[in-house]
Amino acid sequence: MTETTFELRKFVAPEFIIGVDARQLAGRYAKNLGASHVFLVTGPNIIKAGWVQDVIDSLESEGIRHTLFSEVSPNPRDHEVMTGAEQYKSAGCDAVVAVGGGSPMDCAKGIGIVVSNDQHILEFEGIDNVRIPAPPLICIPTTAGSAADVSQFAIITDTSRKVKIAIVSKKIVPDISLSDPVPLTSLSKELTAHTGMDAIVHSIEAYVSNASSPITDIQALESIRLLSSYLPLAFHNPDHIGYRYKTMLGSLLAGLAFSNASLGAVHAMAHSLGGLSDLPHGECNALLLESVIDYNFSVCPDRYEAVAEAMNVDCQSHDTQGIKQKLLSALQTLRNELGITERLGDLGVTKEHIPALAKSAMRDPCLATNPRRLTVTELEQIYEGAL
Repeated sequence: MTETTFELRKFVAPEFIIGVDARQLAGRYAKNLGASHVFLVTGPNIIKAGWVQDVIDSLESEGIRHTLFSEVSPNPRDHEVMTGAEQYKSAGCDAVVAVGGGSPMDCAKGIGIVVSNDQHILEFEGIDNVRIPAPPLICIPTTAGSAADVSQFAIITDTSRKVKIAIVSKKIVPDISLSDPVPLTSLSKELTAHTGMDAIVHSIEAYVSNASSPITDIQALESIRLLSSYLPLAFHNPDHIGYRYKTMLGSLLAGLAFSNASLGAVHAMAHSLGGLSDLPHGECNALLLESVIDYNFSVCPDRYEAVAEAMNVDCQSHDTQGIKQKLLSALQTLRNELGITERLGDLGVTKEHIPALAKSAMRDPCLATNPRRLTVTELEQIYEGAL
């Protein structure tokens, strides 16, 4: 049985619409927000898939002009945000629409706050450092993973320091999320797996976070239930819109949970990896999750037991140690089924990288809500265990 906290908690969420063809409502909602010329942030592969054209058609049907910006890398760079902000201002835009996974959406958030505050993006690092709200922002996710469309987080790569910075502020919560499962059908198996594991880590870390609440608990556990059941089905049946819808719903719920309960050591360590080596974020999360749970388990075994039960793991007739092993085994089985069988060492991470990785992770805001405190030495040990 899990404990309930009676401490004060707040909850922040955008308006969201979820369902088939929600992307085609972009024009209507942009018009409702008073937009006349939107800055459309996306990526080259999303343009190729045709989803951006659907959004452009919707905007044009409402008489709304657009300026396209697709210079967004995976793990969006600081200079890309600054370039986008300059183009936004020179084009005379008055709203932002982001179409894509976490990278275009985080880049769009960054562009918005740079435009409003007239500061360099890196100056907003940390919690509540955004003074002036961004222009209206509509997000249309094309993965079931990042949940940047409903969160108050933006992750940007500081290219000079080779670290990822976290910007956390309710002023970057999107105004509208249009969560459409149809674009998920164009995802590769690899992207389905990586982004789906990112969503699962969001929900698990939110549930064990020391800032969790009864509201985020409900969302996190339902997200774990949905994703552990339907992510493998979507992976093996990529065109099945029903399975894709369930993973989109699971990702959305995970986003609402972690946006308000925050995250933990898995994300702090994954951000460090992504900044140093530019590795895929969801893959890093997947490879670190079991090691972090092994470290955290002793301080909140009841919480992890609830996670295991949400994954349909039979916890009866097992002591605490047995439950931990069953949960770790279930997560390993899920990861293997999704084709994530490598280790960090296979991605080029070496022991020589670990001290710098650990020092960077120690500065990440996500570490503040990890249920168990960590030292640099303990972070190094977890990284080494995942090599």
